[in-house]
Amino acid sequence: MEDLWTVAVAVFQLWMFVVVFLITLPAMFGLSLGVTSVYIQILVKLLEWATIRIQRGRQEQPSVPAPLPNGIIERAEGSMEEEMEQLRRSRSLEGGEFALSDALYFCKKGLESIVDDQVTQRFSSEDLASWNLLTRTNQNFRYISLRLTIFWGIGVFVRYCVLFPLRIALAIIGLSWLVIGTTLVGFLPENSVKYWLSEVVHLTCYRICARALSATIRYHNKENRPQKGGICVANHTTPIDVVILANDGCYAMVGQIHGGLMGVIQRSMVRSCPHVWFERSEMKDRHAVTSRLRAHVAAKTKLPILIFPEGTCINNTSVMMFKKGSFEIGGTIHPVAIKYDPRFGDAFWNSSKYNMVSYLLRTMTSWAIVVNVWYLPPMTIQDGEDAVQFANRVKSAIACRGGLLDLAWDGSLKRGKVKDAYKEEQQKMYSRVIVRQNGISATHTRRDDQA
Repeated sequence: MEDLWTVAVAVFQLWMFVVVFLITLPAMFGLSLGVTSVYIQILVKLLEWATIRIQRGRQEQPSVPAPLPNGIIERAEGSMEEEMEQLRRSRSLEGGEFALSDALYFCKKGLESIVDDQVTQRFSSEDLASWNLLTRTNQNFRYISLRLTIFWGIGVFVRYCVLFPLRIALAIIGLSWLVIGTTLVGFLPENSVKYWLSEVVHLTCYRICARALSATIRYHNKENRPQKGGICVANHTTPIDVVILANDGCYAMVGQIHGGLMGVIQRSMVRSCPHVWFERSEMKDRHAVTSRLRAHVAAKTKLPILIFPEGTCINNTSVMMFKKGSFEIGGTIHPVAIKYDPRFGDAFWNSSKYNMVSYLLRTMTSWAIVVNVWYLPPMTIQDGEDAVQFANRVKSAIACRGGLLDLAWDGSLKRGKVKDAYKEEQQKMYSRVIVRQNGISATHTRRDDQA
């Protein structure tokens, strides 16, 4: 019995040595021992081998299910106006008047949207080209061969029995350091030393939390990093976005005041750094929110504000409509594009399916978080441009840089009904088709009369 106790103590000491001296301390100073990069390289080789083995297994066993394509509807490219004009010309409709056959086009579009629309599929996990050896993405691929099954079993053991306890310990250390550090810094008088210490505490905390996710982050174009007095806007996939961005610089967070553990963290953070937290009643008052954000931006010595204008998490395949409120504040906008690699784990938070705790558990039991971050050149509103046009221009730049689809749909459709304005816009587009056809028909009639 004493021998077992001695072995257990020795294992615990070794485990604490690894957590504190080989992970936590290097993370606090922004250093890396290269273990994560080697781990990612091994994973890449393993997943490539698994992909080849699965492809060979499909040939040997036709009963093995093939992955579904990323879309089951073959959609015609082009706008509704272009498609309607082409259809009406093909039917040689005289005068460009309404035809009952036009309804068939809208029925076709309606059925396409029911089966596979462009909005709801953005709120489900991204499809994978092949299995990544995670049970949650499995289609019985592990039964293709004995070796694949063995590697899958080893992976389950490593993720749940080795990595998961390690990540939990690092997350506890990081959050504890954030609460204790920011609380202590909050007692200091308002001066440059306090702000510097606050940035150090925040930065070290987020670096430790990133190690708790086995995060591999590649930052591009660092010369365009957000500056003080500016506004950083980025596409939104997960609450982890904050940890990813704050690893490379400190930001002033914007959000609603919460209770429980999240409330404790928020209250401690705001003591040392001018984060912008709102009461629920204030969030509904756009004028009050805008005024507080403008006051923050006007102080050029304060940290840049971090805002996710989509207002909800999207599955990292596209960028949806940016709310214009973030672009009415004024000042310089610093766009940032974030793209996660789904092979190593699904970073998307489906809040309608998983609560925060369940989501974090799924993330911490994945292989890793691998992400690319691009800092885009700063942008300002142009002459004659309103907030909506400015928001769309920034959104397009982020989508282009991150290799994401640029969608005009509002992310609030995730839980709400379609606004009447969207329906009216489609009606106006159809009206323009008829009016344009009428104009063309009238021109041809006048020419025939003159002839």
